[in-house]
Amino acid sequence: MLEALIFDVDGTLADTERDGHRVAFNLAFEEAGLDWHWDEPTYGELLAVTGGKERMKHYLETHDRPERHEPDIDERIRELHAQKTRHYVELMRQSRVPLRPGVQRLLQEARDAGLRLAIATTTTPQNVTALLSNTLGEDSLDWFEVIGAGDIVPKKKPGPDIYEYVLEKMKLSPEQCLAFEDSRNGILSSLGAGLKTLITYNGYTADDDFGGAALVIDHLGDPDRPSAELQKQKGRDFVDVELLRALHG
Repeated sequence: MLEALIFDVDGTLADTERDGHRVAFNLAFEEAGLDWHWDEPTYGELLAVTGGKERMKHYLETHDRPERHEPDIDERIRELHAQKTRHYVELMRQSRVPLRPGVQRLLQEARDAGLRLAIATTTTPQNVTALLSNTLGEDSLDWFEVIGAGDIVPKKKPGPDIYEYVLEKMKLSPEQCLAFEDSRNGILSSLGAGLKTLITYNGYTADDDFGGAALVIDHLGDPDRPSAELQKQKGRDFVDVELLRALHG
């Protein structure tokens, strides 16, 4: 039986990448006196790399930035990432990024149905807390039995490590769970851990390869905002617990 739902965060619960993380990175760069600027297309390319610190290192290498030769560049990147997190938390406090359609409804329906909830993400725990507390309220952090986030595993997505960590903490098998992702790296991670996966793609990931997904749709949908892809595939307006159980089975 379906026992638990495990959610990615960035791009899945909310469109945090374009209007959250990207903006926060640019604010941190400006604050540090750097002439780096990640426009939307550049950031879309950088999303192929998971993890903020890893993304900055990749940017230095692929854009031939002279800073990559600095002897203390790793420490500088750690400091920049801390500044970026501070800016991101403030953006969330200002309610700059709402949850995606259907997310709040489905989380509540899942709780009412007795399904266990968890998070598996590469973003920092501070970022998860900022998003949840400023969209669902501070009590929502207790909705999730396990929040697997940040550097608690050796390999970030597309490695399966973060999902394996969550499954171990919940004492569940992959067959008892359903994962929610939005990107190619995300589904490689969840499938690598043996999880059936539902994809809600976004503007950055619409053209990703989602081979192996149980369902690929534009968003979860709500009664007043139907999912066009779900209507096309299943003749339904939104994802509910009944559909999740059918997909899982």
